[in-house]
Amino acid sequence: MRSIAVLSGKGGVGKSSISASLSILLSKEKNITCADCDVDASNLSLLFGLYPKDYVEWQPISTNQIAEINEERCIGCGNCVDSCYFNAITFNNFYPEINRFKCEGCGMCKLVCPARAIKLKDVDNAHIGFANTKYGFPIASAQLVPGNSGSGKVVSEVRKKASELKSSADIMLIDAAAGVGCPVIASIANTDFSLLITEPTPSGYSDMLKALEVVNHFKIKRGIVINKYDLNKQYTNKIEDYAKANNIKLLAKIPYDKSFVESITHMQPIIEYKPEYTKVFDLIKKEILKEIF
Repeated sequence: MRSIAVLSGKGGVGKSSISASLSILLSKEKNITCADCDVDASNLSLLFGLYPKDYVEWQPISTNQIAEINEERCIGCGNCVDSCYFNAITFNNFYPEINRFKCEGCGMCKLVCPARAIKLKDVDNAHIGFANTKYGFPIASAQLVPGNSGSGKVVSEVRKKASELKSSADIMLIDAAAGVGCPVIASIANTDFSLLITEPTPSGYSDMLKALEVVNHFKIKRGIVINKYDLNKQYTNKIEDYAKANNIKLLAKIPYDKSFVESITHMQPIIEYKPEYTKVFDLIKKEILKEIF
């Protein structure tokens, strides 16, 4: 199975909108499955017209642990308090107390406890499930429980779920989160192609460069799409010059169009809401398929 990761570095550049339309066109030529890997704010399914009730097996999962202290065994030595990098343990009435919202489950406190009074317990830190789209392919999604950590590991579970839903699929399309943190790294690792969506703004350009650093680290083939390219000619030219100088394919330039926002409010991919965009996305699809097959 080949995999395509769609990422942006910066949020709000139209990444999920582009992912939705691209996946539909890919499904007309290849057997695909989708993974919504923005587990802090998953929304790709909305663009397919799916509601929460359409999800199957929306179940809790655990990809994280937190420390738990057995007060009967604790001798109050304070080793755990001194060793906690995240300051998740404090003294309360001469005994350590753990703040579950700060604890990262690293296990250092367990290692330094001479009384063996600390253990790590699993935490249901997310929910995961899947839905079948009307376009003939499934989508796997997850949602991190507010206040919990471990989003990178949750992303790995989403990718695993997406591959299990359609083990015969030719392609997995991955809609990554914004930024360059752990969830994005988990989204693009071991993929065959990274499609970077950017916009011609100072933050759009700088965040694209950060995302490219991550992509280049993993030696993944990549291409760029400039969304809203007509808003700022100076930065559009800057992005084009950078792509040319670094031998990165510029796959498309999409103009600013309020129809993208309207299509989201109507829970429709842009190629359905405004079919004239099909030609642009078809060109993107063909270029990517040439790279990965």
